[in-house]
Amino acid sequence: MSLSHIALSSGRSIELSELRMSSTYGGMLEGYPCKRINDWKVSGLLHRAERAFPSLPVHLVSPAREYPDQSGGAFGPVEVLPSVACVGVFSSTAVDPGLDPVLHHSVLVVAWFQPLPDVPSGENADPALRGVPWEELARDREF
Repeated sequence: MSLSHIALSSGRSIELSELRMSSTYGGMLEGYPCKRINDWKVSGLLHRAERAFPSLPVHLVSPAREYPDQSGGAFGPVEVLPSVACVGVFSSTAVDPGLDPVLHHSVLVVAWFQPLPDVPSGENADPALRGVPWEELARDREF
């Protein structure tokens, strides 16, 4: 059973079967969001996805970064990522049209950031998530 279906901008429909969400800045006791912290948050999300699903291909959707009009400090200007870090397992029909569609499917783990803790679905999913180049990144597998 899938949690949702997403229509990629390429026209391919993908299914979300597992979703892990966490607060981007949860547990941040000191400092402020800046480029150095955010680079660490982004690479950390990617590494968590790779460790959680070592046998699957993983792709990171580059997050939007905002620069509010707030004074920074020793680490440079304030830079803010969307508040929710996500890792999702997606599947679709096989990328290779020569494979039996009953026996094969394609799969990809995607890591991304989004502003709200909502399950992405349909054509309302974030445009960056909908723009994932599935045919280049996903791997065909047997059921």
